Order: sequence, then C-alpha cells, then structure tokens
Amino acid sequence: MQTSKSFFSTIRADLPSSIVVALVALPLCLGVALASGAPLFAGLIAGIVGGIVVGALSGSPLSVSGPAAGLTVIVLTAIESMPSFQVFTLSVMLAGVLQLGFSLSRAGVLGEFVPSSVITGMLAAIGLILILKQIPHAVGYDADYEGSFEFSERNGENTFSALWNSLTGALTPGALLIGVACLLFLFWWDANKPKEGPLRFVPGPLVAVAIGVLGNLLLGAVMPAWQLGREHLVQVPLVDSLAQFPSLFSLPDFSAIGTGVVWTTAVTLAIVASLESLLSVKAIDELDPMRRTTDKNRELLAQGGGNFLSGLIGGLPVTSVIVRSSANVDSGAQSKLSTMLHGFWLLVSVSLIPTVLNLIPLAALAAVLIQTGYKLCKPKLFIDRWRQGWTQFVPFVVTIVAIVGTDLLKGIGIGLAVGFVFVVARNFRTAITFACEGDDCLVRARRNLYFIHKYELQKTLGRVPDDCDLLIDLSSTSYVDLDNIDIINAFIKNASFRGIRVTLRGDIAERTAALIDAPISGVRFA
Repeated sequence: MQTSKSFFSTIRADLPSSIVVALVALPLCLGVALASGAPLFAGLIAGIVGGIVVGALSGSPLSVSGPAAGLTVIVLTAIESMPSFQVFTLSVMLAGVLQLGFSLSRAGVLGEFVPSSVITGMLAAIGLILILKQIPHAVGYDADYEGSFEFSERNGENTFSALWNSLTGALTPGALLIGVACLLFLFWWDANKPKEGPLRFVPGPLVAVAIGVLGNLLLGAVMPAWQLGREHLVQVPLVDSLAQFPSLFSLPDFSAIGTGVVWTTAVTLAIVASLESLLSVKAIDELDPMRRTTDKNRELLAQGGGNFLSGLIGGLPVTSVIVRSSANVDSGAQSKLSTMLHGFWLLVSVSLIPTVLNLIPLAALAAVLIQTGYKLCKPKLFIDRWRQGWTQFVPFVVTIVAIVGTDLLKGIGIGLAVGFVFVVARNFRTAITFACEGDDCLVRARRNLYFIHKYELQKTLGRVPDDCDLLIDLSSTSYVDLDNIDIINAFIKNASFRGIRVTLRGDIAERTAALIDAPISGVRFA
C-alpha cells in the first residue's frame, strides 16, 4: 500500500466510512447466503472475516471483501451436491489454501492484463444493475434476493420484468414512501453536506437508514396498514441469549477431505474467487482518488487467509467485491482501517443488537445502493469513453451489455474477449515501415515484433531490391520473437546472393546476434 499517512491518522475519514460500508454489507451478506442455499449467518461470517481478516492482510487501502454474488451459482450447486453444509465449508477452507499457493506462485500478475475499458465497463454495469435491481426493493417488491447480479432470476423473472412488475402491480406504499424519502435525502445530502463542523463527519447513509427505521415506526402509529412487515425488513438470525451466539459457528467436516467433490469445488472456488478479487481490486485502484496500486500477489494471500478462516468457522467463500468497495470509496475512506472497522461493526451489531438491525427496512438500504449505483455509472463515464475512440468505447459498452444481460462472471468473460480482440487488432496496425532512396533502403520496426507481425515483416523484406544497402532498424524495439528473428535470419542468408549489404541497428539486434547467424558476409551491426 502506498500512502504517506500513518495508519491511524485517517480515523476521522475511515470511521464514518466504515459505518456506511457495514450498512451496505449487511443485506448483501444475508442476500448472498439466502441465494446460495446456505445458513444466513454463514454470509455474515464471511462479511466479518472479509472485513477484519482480509482487510488486515490485504495491501489494498480501499477494497472490501465479503461473500460475492458472482459465486452464488457455484456455491448453491456445490451445497446441493454435498451431504452437509459442513462438507462444503471444508471446500472453502481448502480453496483458501490453494489461493495461498497462487500467491506464492505470483499468479497475481494476471490481474494486470485486463484492459481498462473492460474494468470501467464492469464498474458501469454494476452501477446499472444496482439501480435496476434495487428499484423493486425500494418500492417493496422483494421477490429477488439482495445483491443479485443475474439477469435471469430464479423465480422465472428477469431484471427488466421484475422492474416492470414492481412498478406496475406490486407497489407497497410504505416501502415506496420510505425509499423515495431516503433517496431524496441522500442526493440532497451529497450536494449540501456541511464542509465544516461536526456534521461533516455524519454519514448520509446512516441518517437515511435512521429515517427508514423511524419512518416505519411512525407509519405503525399513524397508518398501520402502510407499516412494513417482517418480509420487507432486514432478517438477521436471532439467538435467545449472547451465550448462544457461538453456536451459530461450525467447524468443517474433516472426514470428507478425501472426497472428489470437495476438491473439485475447492479448485473451482479458488480460481473463480481469485479472478473476481483481482478484477475487483484493479477496478477499485482506478476509483481511488490517490491512485494507489495494490500488490496483487499480496491480495491473493489475503483472500486465501480469509477463505481458510471463513471455511474453518462455518462461513461462505469471500472475494473482494465491487459494491462494498465502491461505497467505501464514495464515503471518503482513506485507508484499510475502514474495511477492518466495517467487519468489526458487523460482528458487534449481529451479536449485540440483532433486534435493532431487524428494524431496518430494505427500502432504505435499497436507496443507499441506488445512489452507489448512480455514482458508478454517471453519464460522464460514457462520454469520456466515447471521446477516447471506438477501440475503448466498444469493449466498454459490450462489457456493460454482457454483464447486465447475463451475470457478472459471464459478462466479464465476454468483455475480456472483445477487449482482447481490439488489443490484437491494434497490434495488427502497421508495425514496420519501408523506404528506399537510390541504393539505400530502410526497414524499420516501429514497436516490438510478435508472431502476428510475421506476414508484415516478410512482405516488407520482399520489397527490398537487389544490389542495395539495407538498414534493418530495430532500435525502437525491446523484444523480437523467434519467429521474426528466423525471418530476418533467412533474409540475411539470401542477401549475399542478391548483392544486398545488410546493416542491423539496435540493442535488440546486438542481444540476438547469436540467433541471427552472424557474422555473414555483407552483414554488420550498427
């Protein structure tokens, strides 16, 4: 982590930010657990571990980890195929061990090969999905789980049909009133938040949640028919006493460690969770106002440690997640203290005040997420990509459409494929120039030469006339692959028979002299 500030000097910014992230994380942890077919508390365990443990181990100043919607299908399938949830948590623990191995093998470098157009497209898509998916919750239509990113929902609806049904036939007046009031307050607070005084440290989302709780209690007093029932509120698992709280945790079933399905699930979780974390961390680095760069291999180590512990105590797998991380950035967090504190708030609140948490309307939390989504997909983002040209705009838009139309993992895969097509297409642009004046000719490589440049190099060398002085200029390159060296070598061997006097220029030419069969009569290095 690159920062000029001491760890605790950012407490004034990180403390209110951590509260906002905890409020955002609470329904998402429960929703992901519900969608995964796991005990609800397993999602909270993952959120707590993702905050405290992964936050402490990670080098990212702003990334937040927890249970991820992108893994719900994998987790649901795995749990259904195993004899017990404790067998599944063994897979989670083993996935953490594998991620530690990925870290030691320096696999984090894979995160650096993702085009920025795909990263910004992923952020914008998540913003749009948050808006589209949270509007139904804001008006009281809670058919889909909190944190869903899939286009096709498990109740037979999709993102757009659920949105239409929520607005045309399933409005809950109390939820609509609370959702609109909270949303209006959040945008007003964003524009009018005091710059000085103690109020500047007050998190807007915390006030919005308080408005939701008090508003629903007020509806119960003045208009009981509009008061929101339990199905429209947060539902944290309850125990009869604090002494029973440890019973919500469970150890894995180690007797199943030799089972094939356990290891298959572990490998799948390790790979998918690692890729999702690398993409998320890279995206959050781009959102960071200080533009700090996260050590990706250290991030894999942190995720591995988090998954090992989460599986060991009965939690879901964790990854770095965009929604909570972007809420962290938007709230003004400056260091990973915010991430760690959010995990602490989750632990304290679910153990000490679960009944208070269960008073929070989902509509109020939906308003917070809608505002977060808007900040991720502001119109300016689309305009900026348009101005950067088609090679940036097309992968950006395709990534958005693919994620919104499928799910997060498939959409990113499609976006990456299109992004790499444009990367390859850019490399197919002219990389070699040719010029002749009298008996003096020049073949110049304008950038590194890879196998995709073989045809262009052969075609250019084929234009060189007999009985001339040829300069092959490689001074602008730092790499020429063996296929192109073979082509240059073949041309040099033939040059003496055609009366062509060849000169090679550039450090790369000197370094590869042993591969280019020199010295050959008529060939020299400049």
